Formats: sequence, structure tokens, C-alpha cells
Amino acid sequence: MAIAHGEKLLKYLEENGTANSLKLSELWNEEHQKIVGTVKSLLCLGDVIEAELQSNVKWDLTEEGKQVATHGSHEAQVYNAIPPSGSTQPEIMAQASILNAGFTKDIAKVGFSKAMSLGWIAVDKSSGAPKVVRKIDSIQDLVQEHLKEIASGKNMLTNELRTEYKKRKLIQEIVVKSYEMKPGSSFSTSVTKQETDLTPEMIASGSWKTKEFKPYNLNALGTPVPRGHLHPLMKVRAEFRQIFLEMGFTEMPTNNYVESSFWNFDALFQPQQHPARDAHDTFFLADPATASNIPSDYMERVKNVHSYGGYGSQGYGYDWKVEEAQKNLLRTHTTAVSARMLYALAQGGFKPAKYFSIDRVFRNETLDATHLAEFHQIEGVIADYGLTLGNLIGVLYEFFRKLGIDKLRFKPAYNPYTEPSMEIFSYHPGLKKWVEIGNSGIFRPEMLLPMGLPEDVSVLAWGLSLERPTMIKYGYDNIRDLVGPKVNLQMVADNPLCRLDKHRGTEIKEPDYLQELEIRMDSIMTRLRKIENEVSKLRKQCKGSPEKLTLVIEADPNYPPLSVQTLIRILMASRNPISVTIHQHSSLKTACSSDLMQWTKSTISNVSRVDSLFNLTWIWKPVGPHPTAKVVNQCSGDICGETAVARLLARLLESWTDCVFYENYDINTTAEIDDWLDMWESCIQSGDSTFLVLIKRINNRLNSCDGRKWLPGVLPGTKSLADIFLSTLLGHKLNSDRAKEWLSRCNSF
Repeated sequence: MAIAHGEKLLKYLEENGTANSLKLSELWNEEHQKIVGTVKSLLCLGDVIEAELQSNVKWDLTEEGKQVATHGSHEAQVYNAIPPSGSTQPEIMAQASILNAGFTKDIAKVGFSKAMSLGWIAVDKSSGAPKVVRKIDSIQDLVQEHLKEIASGKNMLTNELRTEYKKRKLIQEIVVKSYEMKPGSSFSTSVTKQETDLTPEMIASGSWKTKEFKPYNLNALGTPVPRGHLHPLMKVRAEFRQIFLEMGFTEMPTNNYVESSFWNFDALFQPQQHPARDAHDTFFLADPATASNIPSDYMERVKNVHSYGGYGSQGYGYDWKVEEAQKNLLRTHTTAVSARMLYALAQGGFKPAKYFSIDRVFRNETLDATHLAEFHQIEGVIADYGLTLGNLIGVLYEFFRKLGIDKLRFKPAYNPYTEPSMEIFSYHPGLKKWVEIGNSGIFRPEMLLPMGLPEDVSVLAWGLSLERPTMIKYGYDNIRDLVGPKVNLQMVADNPLCRLDKHRGTEIKEPDYLQELEIRMDSIMTRLRKIENEVSKLRKQCKGSPEKLTLVIEADPNYPPLSVQTLIRILMASRNPISVTIHQHSSLKTACSSDLMQWTKSTISNVSRVDSLFNLTWIWKPVGPHPTAKVVNQCSGDICGETAVARLLARLLESWTDCVFYENYDINTTAEIDDWLDMWESCIQSGDSTFLVLIKRINNRLNSCDGRKWLPGVLPGTKSLADIFLSTLLGHKLNSDRAKEWLSRCNSF
């Protein structure tokens, strides 16, 4: 504010008592906005003046209205363009354009309609061709007169006329804000500029004592501090990454944008004639054009499975070319990274693993509102023994549940490197329909086995894009508003943090522990009844059923189940007609030792399979640390795990002999036996720390003051399945005197 303007306004108030900013603007010939600025500056001085903001409505002409005020209304222009003898409509249009340069086709339509409704003109068809003629000799253009009045400041229009002219876009309503002012309680005609800063010079000289300082506005916002901002894609990426980490996944290194066709296509069992390898779909590099660091032995296996088949597949039957596999490209999917990781996992000795990646991939796409030449792919991979399609569906439900998506459907699909394959659909409440959100499948054996992975290892995989959920989350219709050269960088700063809707319920209910317990008990009882039925069938077979009992056990020579060996030797010692045969599966890379091929030592029966009532077929096969057993001609499925197989053999022993090992005890003792076996199962899952706990528990049990002879309960003079099982597997780790006595008793049978 200029001091002169402020003092001038204050003197006007002193002389007149009140003032209006609009009137002062006209009186002093100043811009109204400048007067408003002076008023606001005076208000900052305290109670020098009082000002009330007022709003006034006025009507003014639009640009079209100004033309009407000058040249006449549309209907009058059409009337004036008609000669006394009449004329055709195109000629009238041309004449009206000469009279008024702003006369257009739209104005002509309005003019003809209005002139016809007012009865000024008519269409004469008596002479053949239609002709427009004047119907009256003269007209009064009231529209032009009314608009001239408004332009001069007069506003005598009725509400009906005002509404009509506004609808015709001839006039417009303008709101004018002004201040009504009067002197305040601290009124003064002199203006003293208030200080805004306390300077060191003021403090040194003491002049600050006589200065008047402008009061602090504690409600004012501070100046924004310049800082960096995460892009919306990175915000959503961080949320997805956290979900993978919560589920125990490890992030794969994905900083290798340039990839060879071998890892991008060939290693994934994608044929070299596949359309995805066309230059219209893939960006190939000119420099360097080829890669040379591909493992030669692995490449040879991939070539063979493409050209000739293998691992149960007939392949594609074409001439596989190494030159095609060596071509460099910008990776088209992060599955190329997954292939590298799985190959490395096979070379280092396979261990179950879970990987994920979120990074950029490149496709030679036609750019539009939903497609770019580069985008981000989210991929999850799980490698473990014996995984099935059910495992994949279960993992997908959990993954998308953490995203806040709980309604899923799966549709069979085709991918060159997964079988089976599934497209993932979710119900979109806004669109009220099912939409595709991802793809998934189980990697084919033709892809995994050439890498050197074990035959019974399965790999689950699924993927989705990062851009689509980001566009939905932040409300973008065009992907080019999110990524690319036309992005408004202010958008990056303005967008809020990403918080995925992970909890959709209106309230979080406390879990019903009693209901959960009832459901769990029902499940346990159902399983127990099923086991009882199966055991009853087995006992009938063992006690003279015409149908021979045949049991097949598969075990890994790298993880020989010693407890199962002990139980078989006890079964063989019963001298019942039993036949045992041991085989080596063709999938084993190295031959089994002679000890493994004589797994039951010298107790192998000479009874033929024809004469025996119980035939045991033992197969050494790379099945991992969990052996499996299956009763032939029974539909109960495989029995998996060392403890489960041991329970089965214990039931057979009790049916064939007078032994009391497991189920023939009372229910409390049987439950305690199960508890010891479950502890061993937990050790397998958890590792060495749990082994130490189990060993400590065994020592404490044997050293108890009641002179305990066996592990479970107070038993008669015989050992239990828990004693046989744990003494066989942990005997070499127990060193106390009581433990040695216990081991000696367990080894005698």
C-alpha cells in the first residue's frame, strides 16, 4: 500500500464518515482492485477502520449482446436482409453477412426462428421454389433497445425478459464485491508503517522500543519446504513390496534390463517361432547384438527339449538355432529374472524358496491411453516339493486378501511356460462386473528339469501390472498422465500416500474362540473316524482276508528314514509270511549303495510274493526329506512324512503280532505318543534349535524321580512307538547314563 493512498482514504472518512470502495474508485478514477488493496492494508493496522464486505449483482452485455446492441437482434437482421420482393434463404444469409460481419449460420437459425414466431416473415411456395418474404411492412427491434439500456446502466427489464436474454447468451450476471467503510475505535488520519522484522541494528540502537511492529499471524501457513516426492508408481510399489515381505518372499535382483533371447524366451520353453519374438512386439538391440555368456551345458539341454523333447514331452520338433537364442533384447517380462534365479537355485543344491520382483519391462506396443512401450510387472514365484494347483490358488487368495481383494475367480488360460495356467479375475464393485487382474500358473517340467531341479519340485508363479492398480488408486484414465514426457510433475507432489484398502469390514470383530474350537474339534473327529475306518480295513486284510495286503513306500536315499527301517525289521522278525522287495527308481542320477539295496539287512524273507500275505515294495526315489506310503487297492491317497508312515507300520505290527506299540494303549498314552511324534515333525520344520529342546525334554523325562523306563506314560514292560522312533533317530545325540540305558532297552526286540 502506498502511504499516500491510505492517508487520502482516512481523510475522506474523517470528512464524510463513511465510504464505499466502488464509489471511491469512480471518484478518484482509480482501479477498484487498488482501492481494495489499500483497505486491506489499513485493516492490518488494527482498529483504525472498520470495513464490511458487500456483494452487488449487476447485469452486463456479453460479446454477442454487444453485437446485437450495435447491429440489431438476430431476427431483425434476418428481416432487414429480405428484399421487398422476397428471396431464398441462402441469398438472405449472404446479404445478412454483408450487413454484419459477425452473422453466422447459428445466428441465422435463431433469427429465422424468432422472426417466424413474431410473425415478421413467412415462406411463400406459390411460385414454385420456396421464397422467404416480409409479412409486415416495419418492425420495432425491442431486443436491441433493451440491450442499449443495459449498456447505458439502466436496468428496467422484467424477470421474464432477463431470463430469456440470459438464455440467449446476450446478457450475463456479474457479482461485484466492495467494501463499506467507517472509522474504527483507533481511528487516525496519519499512517505509520509497521515494522515486520526485528533487526540487529534496532536492538543495538534501542530504536525497537519506539517502533510499532506488525502483529504475528499465528494462523498463517509456513512457507513450504522444497523436498523430493515419490512418484505414485513408487508409492504403490512400496505397498506391494511390503506385502511380499510379510509373506516371507525374497526380492530378486532386477537391474538387468538388457537380456538375451535365451533367458527371455528359450529357457522358458517358448519356441523360436513364437509371435512374441517378432520385432513388432519386442525391442531387439543393435549394439551389442548378441550375448555370449550363456551356460553351454544348460543351453544344450534346452536345445534338445525344444527340438526333440524329453522329460515326458515331445518338444516342438523344429531346428533350434543358437543364433536366435543369443540375440539381445530389452526384456519383455521379469520372468526372465525368475528363470535365472531358478537355474542358480538348482546349481547350488535345491532348497525351497520364495521370490518376488517388481520392475520395468519393455514391449513394442502402439501407444494409447492404456498402453506404453514400457511398464512395470509384479511377479511372485514359489519353488518347493509337491506343490499343486490347490497351493497356487491358496497363495493367490492370501496375496490378494492382503491387497483388500477377497472375491476371486480363476479361468483356464494358455501360457507357453506354465501348465496349468489361470487368468485371475476379481469383482469390481464400482463397475459391478468381474475384471481380469493377473495371470498365473505352474512352470512346465520342460522348463524346470533342464535347469537341474529335482523331478518332484514344482514352481508356482503369478504376475500382474503395477500401472493398472496405480491408475485405479489415484483415478487416472490415461496412462500417459502417469508416465511419459507429458506428465505434470506437480502431480507427483500433490498425490497423497498410498494406502491400499486392506481391511474392508466396517468394524473389526473379536474372534469367536469357542466357535473356532468347535470347528477344529469337528475337523479332528472327522479325520479320526476316517483313520479308524482305514485301520479297520487294514486289520481285516491282515487277519485272513482273501485280498493280499500290498504296501508301497517311496523314500529318498539322501534322507533314509531310519525309524521306518527299524519298524520294518521288527515286522520281519515276527516270522509271518512277508515279502520285501527293494527297487531303485530311474530318476535317480547315481546308483544306490549296497546297504540301501539291502535296507532290511539279513531279515529279508524268502517267502515269495505269491505265498505271502503282506508284500512290501520299497522304492528309492528323489522325493526329498518326506517319505510316502500307499496301500495298494485303497483310495485313501498317499501317506506323507516319516511320522505318518511310522504310525501306519505300528498299526500293522499290532495287527500281526502281540506287540503293544501305539493304538492298543489307552487313549491318554496314545495321545502322549502322538505328542512326541509331533515334536519330531516340528523339529523337521524348524531346525536345530528345536532339536535341542527335544533332546533336553527326553533327558528330563528319563531322569525324572519316578524311575521312568519309557517315554510316554507309566507303561507295562514294553516300549512304545515314540521310544522306537526317537531312539533310532536321536540315539547318537544322547549321552547321559539314563539315556544310554533307555537306548539299550529300545534296541532290543
